[in-house]
Amino acid sequence: MINLFFTWLFNKLDASSLQRMFFFIEIGIIFSHFMREVIHRSAILLKDLRQQILTFILLTIAFSFFITCIVSPFEQLYQLRTNAEGQPVSYISLFITNLISFIPLLLIWNAIYFMYHFIIKTRKQEMDTIKLEALVRQLELNTIKAHVNPHFIFNSLNGIRALIDEDPERARRAITELSNILRSSLSAEKAETVSLQQELRIVKDYLALESMRFEDRLKVEFDIDEKTVNNPVPPMMLQTLVENAIKHGISKQMKGGVVKIISDIKENQHELLVQNTGRLNGFSKHTGFGIASTKDRLSLLYGEKASFEIKQLNEDLVEAKVLMPVVSTITRISAVSDVA
Repeated sequence: MINLFFTWLFNKLDASSLQRMFFFIEIGIIFSHFMREVIHRSAILLKDLRQQILTFILLTIAFSFFITCIVSPFEQLYQLRTNAEGQPVSYISLFITNLISFIPLLLIWNAIYFMYHFIIKTRKQEMDTIKLEALVRQLELNTIKAHVNPHFIFNSLNGIRALIDEDPERARRAITELSNILRSSLSAEKAETVSLQQELRIVKDYLALESMRFEDRLKVEFDIDEKTVNNPVPPMMLQTLVENAIKHGISKQMKGGVVKIISDIKENQHELLVQNTGRLNGFSKHTGFGIASTKDRLSLLYGEKASFEIKQLNEDLVEAKVLMPVVSTITRISAVSDVA
C-alpha cells in the first residue's frame, strides 16, 4: 500500500512499477511470516518488556539487511528499478536505498505485531488476576462456612447433653430441632447468601432448642420489617450472633434475659440487630471465631459496603449491629462477580 501510494503520487504507475510492487508483496509476505516464526521460536514475547523492545529493534535491522541482500540482486537482474533517464541504478545505490526503505517498513510491522500481542497479553493477565481473586474469595468463603457449622454443632450438642439425664423426652425433641437446623444449614452452604426468611427459620429452630435448656430464663423477641425478609444475608451469620448473645450474655445472668432480633431498612441499608441482656466486660476484648467469622464474611462479600460492631447500649443491654447493602445493590455485586 505504501509503494502503491508513492508510485501514484509521483505518477509512475506503469507496468514496471506494478511488477515491482507485486514482487515486494510476495517478498513481504514470505519474510514477515519467516520473521514471525523466529519471534515465536525464540520466545521473544515471553521476555522482559525492555528485552522485547531491544530484541525487536535488533530483529528489524537484521531482517532488513537480510531481505535487502536477497531483493537487491533480483531488482538488479530484472532491472526493476531505474533512474530518471530509464537506466538501471548501480548495485550499491540500490542496496542502500532498499536497506533504508526496509528498516522503517519492518519497524512498523514489528511495532504493530508487538503492540497487538502486548495488549492481548495484558488483557489475559488482567482476566487471570480477576479469576484468581474470585477463586481465592470463594475458597476463603468456603473455609469460613466450613468452620461455622462445626462451631455451632459442638455448642448445640453440649446443650442436648445437659438435657439427657434431666428430661429424656425433651432431649429427643431437642435432637429433632437440631436435625432441622442441620438440614437447613447444609442446604444453605451451597450459596454465598440466603434470604433473611431462611436464616430466621434456622434461628427460630436454634432458639427453640436453647429454650428447652434455659426454660424461663430465656425470652425471645422479634421485630422484623416485612420489606427485609427477602433480603440476602450470609448463611448462618444471624444464628452465630444469636448464639454469641446467649453464650456470652444470657447464660451468665442468674435471672436470664432477653434476646431481641431487629431487621429494618435504614438509609438504604439493611440493618440487622441482635440485642441481649448482659454486659460486654471481658467480652469486649474477645476475638472468638463467631465475631471474627462475621467480620470476615461481610468483608469478603460486600467489602466496604458492609460493617459490623458490637457495643454496650446501656447498663444491661448489649447490641451487635450489622449493616449490609439492600437487595438492588447486592444484585449488582453478584452480576459483576458472574461476569468476572
